This record gives sequence, C-alpha cells and structure tokens, in this order.
Amino acid sequence: MSHPDRLVIATRASRLALWQAEHVKARLSTLYPECEVTLLEMTTRGDQILDRTLSKVGGKGLFVKELETALLDGRADLAVHSLKDVPVDLQSPFSLPVIMERDDPRDAFVSSRYGSLEEMPAGAIVGTSSLRREAQIRARFPQLEVKPLRGNLDTRLGKLDKGEYDAIILAAAGLRRLGMAERIRGLLEPSISLPSAGQGALGIEILESREDLAAWLQPLACPATTACALAERAVSRVLGGSCQVPLAAYATVEGSKLKVEALVAEPDGTQVLRSAQSGEVSEANAIGETAAHELLSQGAREILARLLPARP
Repeated sequence: MSHPDRLVIATRASRLALWQAEHVKARLSTLYPECEVTLLEMTTRGDQILDRTLSKVGGKGLFVKELETALLDGRADLAVHSLKDVPVDLQSPFSLPVIMERDDPRDAFVSSRYGSLEEMPAGAIVGTSSLRREAQIRARFPQLEVKPLRGNLDTRLGKLDKGEYDAIILAAAGLRRLGMAERIRGLLEPSISLPSAGQGALGIEILESREDLAAWLQPLACPATTACALAERAVSRVLGGSCQVPLAAYATVEGSKLKVEALVAEPDGTQVLRSAQSGEVSEANAIGETAAHELLSQGAREILARLLPARP
C-alpha cells in the first residue's frame, strides 16, 4: 500500500479541538514518518454564537460545516471532531471511516464549593450547555437551579470561578485531555447522567471518494468504540436526535456482547424514559435501533412531537 506524502487536518481553533487534532497528527506521524502533517485551524459558527444555547441556533452541526467546506474545496484532507458533535445523519459526499478509542465517556462534576450534586443545597446553581444533562439533573435533583452555560472549556471554567455558578457539568474527557483532571470533583455515573452518543470519542471525517485516505487512516480505528458508537448513533438517528431533545445513549462491550442504554426525557425532568438492550457486537446498529423503538413505544414519540414540531 502506498503511503501519504502530505496530509492537512481541518480543526476548530479551540484549545480542546486543537488538542484533538494534534493527537491525530501525532498518531499519523508515527504511522507515516515521511508524511508532512499540518493543521488548518478554523472558527465555526458554533464557536461564534455564544449568547444562545445550541438547541436554539441550529445544533451541534454548526461545529462541522466550515470544516466540511475545507474538505470539499481541497484545503484539507481530513477533519477531526468530537464524535458527539458529528450529525448522526452524515450525508454524501462525506464519510466517517474512523472512530478512535474513546476516553472516559462520563460527565464530570466541577465545583470549588461542593463535592457532589448531592451536597448542593436547594437553590444552588448548576451550569450546563446540554438539555440532556439538564433534564437528568432536574429529574434527580429538582431542588437545584439549572442555568445555560456556553463557551469553550476555559470560558465555562472562568464563569464558574467568577461565582456565576455553584457548579458546572462538563465532559470528563475534555478536562482530562487538556490536563485539567484536577478540576473534576466527581464523575457522574451513567445511572445519574447517561452520556450522549459518542461522548469521549474522536471521529475522523473525509470525503467518501477518498478510498486511499480511508485505508491510510484505518490503523487509528478502535473496533470496540466503533461498535459502541454505531449503537449509540443508531438510537439518536431513529429518534431524530438533536440539541433540541434531551436524549442520551451509552453502549459498552464485554467480549462479544454489547449493551446499550438509552434515554429520552422532558426538558424539565418530569418524565424520563429509559431502555436497555443487549446482543452481539456484530448487531450493534440493530441493538441501538431496537432501544430507540422501545423508547418510542413508551411515549418518546409524544415528547419528540412537542420538541420537534417539524418531525414527520
């Protein structure tokens, strides 16, 4: 097989995105020492709009569109994303040939005042950017006040440190990758806060016509994480998952078996629907679809109809 001479990675310019792109660059440089790997840093619409929640401005797809443009016009060969930011209905001419081994998928509790959500008194303010997290916190801790929190990781931590929030909830993987694991006061187990589809994993996007590139990238793929992501993203795809819906999906692999847990909730936490399905790893996509259809039969269809009025 031939080896690449030069590869350009499109990435958002945030600190976390740059870490992720540098991580892929280092892996590629180890695989192909003769290859020149460079980064194309870009600012996306999702990075620019900070005064409204993602659910009100178009969702997580805002973080990938500019990078996809760079793939289309040839400025970049590949784009590195947090997998949870990649739309589950990725369309031609794009493909997602590689999902890398995931880091810790759990949500992290960050606070300088309290050690856990359980310790927080009534009326204390928790910040989160996610309807998924908000709904689960409201359901289990109705005495707490949940407020929106936007911005990159440093901005969010800055707002916490200024006292605008008593605690904030962030993805543990992001804090770990940026060397800020010491900010984590506790990790929220999936029974408390079920993660979003793909949380903690990196995905590499390319043009589907680049079969040569897909082959070069294949050593970076993690089979177990890929299977989990297939199941999780199948849940989200069937349910029309977006930032407008409190939706969670988390899969684990043990041997040849895969288990996926899925959740749909009312944003205020008054109703939380759950499903758990298991099967062979090779059936990951079907397992996720089964979990999603069970949620629909439990009443998720009505929740989705209210939150996504345009859904067919």
